[in-house]
Amino acid sequence: MNLLHTSLRRSALLAFMLSTSLFTCSVLAQPAGAQGDNFIYRIMKDDTLIRLSERFTDNSEHWRTLQTLNAIADPTLLPIGQELKIPFALIPELPAQARVAHVRGTAMNGQQQLAVNDTLQEGNSVTTQANGFVTLTLADGSTLTVPPQSALRLERLRVFKGTSLTDTISTLDDGTLESQVAPQGTGVGRFEIRSPVSITGVRGTQLRVHVNHQGAQSEVLEGVAGLNSQQAESTRLRQGQGAAVNSSGQLQPVKTLLPAPTLAPPERGGSGWQLTFASIPGAVSYQVQVAGDPAGTEIFSSQRFDAPPVSFRAPGPGTYYAKVRGIDADGLNGADAIQPFLGLAVLTSSNGMPVSSAFDLLVTLTDY
Repeated sequence: MNLLHTSLRRSALLAFMLSTSLFTCSVLAQPAGAQGDNFIYRIMKDDTLIRLSERFTDNSEHWRTLQTLNAIADPTLLPIGQELKIPFALIPELPAQARVAHVRGTAMNGQQQLAVNDTLQEGNSVTTQANGFVTLTLADGSTLTVPPQSALRLERLRVFKGTSLTDTISTLDDGTLESQVAPQGTGVGRFEIRSPVSITGVRGTQLRVHVNHQGAQSEVLEGVAGLNSQQAESTRLRQGQGAAVNSSGQLQPVKTLLPAPTLAPPERGGSGWQLTFASIPGAVSYQVQVAGDPAGTEIFSSQRFDAPPVSFRAPGPGTYYAKVRGIDADGLNGADAIQPFLGLAVLTSSNGMPVSSAFDLLVTLTDY
């Protein structure tokens, strides 16, 4: 009787899983990231290798491969919480897209000028000019923000069948990529940022990667990332840490990122808004970005300063956010300090609508 009850209970559980939504499947999947060529799954109550093989590979017969790979004695008795390796090669994938969520200035996909709501496919590229900014949104809500003078290639843009987990590989040939991976916390199958000298593999996190004449720099603001160099060296970066790989492909020591500067409310000046703050020990320069949102995915401008004070302008009326960070001698960017400020004051009509000139430009009362 106990065996019958167990069988019925497991059958009911399987039927429930098959009938639930895509979101529910992603919650049940308990992804723990990626390791090399394997997807990592954290075992839950009532999991079996046969059931997991069917769920992730569409073929229950692959349970034997999972048993061998993970050295499991009994495929029906799996320790809860244990991490299980599932080869990516066995998991069916579907093509995915990236949507342009924000663009400012000149940003191109090949010869095509990018615009908001454009979609990009696997194999497409993004290049930004000196005044260009673009932010892409992936199927799982991850964002890729590409600042000026950067070149990014979308080498792999897919989603694992039956789940909301993505498989994304991007190559940064030049410039900077700022990413927020799986911000809803549902986990990610694989997310890698490659450069000519390094590969940064990410589990749900906030990450920046830069490529320049020094080599490549990776910085983790939230979460954990694995960093591999061209010379087959590897390390793990935790929150608030960064590391550089030099132009020869040699991994440099992990460092603690510079702290965020302490900002006072900005003051209006002749060259725009101005922020004065104490210099950060170890900083050789400072970067200031102006964004339309606190997360910094809607960037409008970016400037470098040798030392405080720093100045900036708003692109229009409304509330904007200044993001200020220090940069050390290895090119590692520190933590951001974020300060909101008001944009341009514009002339309004009696009904409260802004007044435009004959050239369709807003009429400003004061330029600051």
